[in-house]
Amino acid sequence: MFTLTAEQAAIQKMAREFAEKEIMPVAAEYDEQEKFPFPVLRKMWETGLVNYSVPEELGGAGLDTFTSCLVTEELGRGCAGITTAASANSLAFYPILIAGTEEQKKKFIPPITTEGKFAAFCLTEPNAGSDAASVATSAKPVEGGYLLNGSKCFITSGDVADLFVVFATVDKSKGLKGLTAFAVPKTEGISTGKKEIKLGIRASSTVVVNFDNVFVPKENVLGAEGQGFKVAMQTLDTSRPMIGALAVGVARGAYEVALKYSKERVQFGQPIANFQMIQAMLADMATRIDAARLLVWRAAAMIDRKEVPFAKESAMSKLFAGDTAMEVTTNAVQILGGYGYSREYPVEKYMRDAKIMQIYEGTNQIQRLVIAGNILR
Repeated sequence: MFTLTAEQAAIQKMAREFAEKEIMPVAAEYDEQEKFPFPVLRKMWETGLVNYSVPEELGGAGLDTFTSCLVTEELGRGCAGITTAASANSLAFYPILIAGTEEQKKKFIPPITTEGKFAAFCLTEPNAGSDAASVATSAKPVEGGYLLNGSKCFITSGDVADLFVVFATVDKSKGLKGLTAFAVPKTEGISTGKKEIKLGIRASSTVVVNFDNVFVPKENVLGAEGQGFKVAMQTLDTSRPMIGALAVGVARGAYEVALKYSKERVQFGQPIANFQMIQAMLADMATRIDAARLLVWRAAAMIDRKEVPFAKESAMSKLFAGDTAMEVTTNAVQILGGYGYSREYPVEKYMRDAKIMQIYEGTNQIQRLVIAGNILR
């Protein structure tokens, strides 16, 4: 059984209170207007609730993965869109923290963390989602570095980022062995295209990012040429429990609304919470949320203890928590009936936000392949 330290409990409480005071009151507004939550994110940065997995010496909060998951769940309960916008930096920084030299870490991370700026992780392309070998963005070797050309899609915070971590191929014929990771500060030749109009997580910005003859110095390569796929997979293995924690937060938020409603809604002369069908739904919701949280905590603890490999456990946490978020939020809407389908209550938003948990940072179908690949070795 996991037991939180006094410090972890205090950080969890701080994140919960921030979500209740600063996020929940404005979540519907940012969702409705699909606008980027600059004011909220600034407060999060001032409070230390952004860049929390970055070491203190690099301008972050220096939290371990387990504590970062505690924070992410609480913030996700407030709004998955705002939390996605806040956590995009961590995803972009992981390749630098995992594969970068000490000099690269000091060069690229503090200018973002110490000034409250944003970074973007650029892997996905129109024809390269789950299939990283199909990445077409090219990095042509030239004197002193590379020229980047291509487009990335579904890039979180791409239009507000000052740093991009880009995965491009130095040799398309080499497939995955040609993929290389680059740290690319905002410069001439980088532009943003279409902004996605999304089902959920609308407070986060999701755009196309274009690279047109962008010169990248050789010293900006993360790891080594041809190691991009390895860097990307290590990044996603590390970040997936965070998505699991976010999914748990979304599920918990919807469950709490449904639980409260079931005690207040009277039908046939009594609260609907007295009916066994409703009780069974609530029991299943509570059980799945707890099970998902425990899978997230296990994976996070393994990462912190450096128990390699942890890819299977990381995939399990994201898979189960993502599916749980979808099931729990759907049932929350059902319990509220017509009101659940109305924007008068937040469960319809939780349900819309939940769907992406089964898709981004590796679809749940891909998670099943990762798990199967590990258990069948």
